[in-house]
Amino acid sequence: MVPGRGKIGARPAYCKRIGVMLCSRHLGLVREDRRAMRLHQMPGSGNCYKVDLALTQLAIPCERVDLDIRTGVTRSPAFLSLNPAGRVPLLELDDGTTLAESNAILFYLATGTSLLPEDRLQRARVLQWMFFEQYSHEPYIATTRYWIKFLGEAEARRARIEENRERGHAALAVMERHLAQHPFFVGAYSIADIALFAYTHVAHEGGFDLSPYPKLLAWLDRVRETPGFVPMAA
Repeated sequence: MVPGRGKIGARPAYCKRIGVMLCSRHLGLVREDRRAMRLHQMPGSGNCYKVDLALTQLAIPCERVDLDIRTGVTRSPAFLSLNPAGRVPLLELDDGTTLAESNAILFYLATGTSLLPEDRLQRARVLQWMFFEQYSHEPYIATTRYWIKFLGEAEARRARIEENRERGHAALAVMERHLAQHPFFVGAYSIADIALFAYTHVAHEGGFDLSPYPKLLAWLDRVRETPGFVPMAA
């Protein structure tokens, strides 16, 4: 079996321990005494898409609440009572507890499933790539895309965009070198791939040319072929 092409879902022993929270719908373990989780998200946001994709691939019931952060809604008292940082994605668990930050949410959802290795070192390597995404990738690729696609400030931010492009391409080159030797970032398909796929596959919307990275392009296709994959909402 090609790594990452198998069935995505929760490990049975773990499901027995924690019930519905991390179980796939097809296992028939959905509890009726709690409401579904609720994801506050902005359509088109890569960070929100990470969570949406993981929820979908794990078949976890979850209500989606679409917000437009440009309206200031996440700075309202009501939203700040849920997340003092005033950002999305924000996941409300089925007991009303909230969890913020996309990669923290991914780690929570994936624990006990095939999207996060059980091996201690492999789990650490998943986190290694997720930290790389937040510190060396997202600040340059995602931010540039946001300025151009959502704010229409390509000309006003030209100097910053050029600086970001240089650093963004440096991150893409790191990914290319790794993917020349590996089909996915850490063994089989995992949340490390979800974290890096989110903004990489729309990097062209920030003016990043991906044609110099054939191994990365092949990896994007492999992610799209994983079970339960859904594209980013417009």
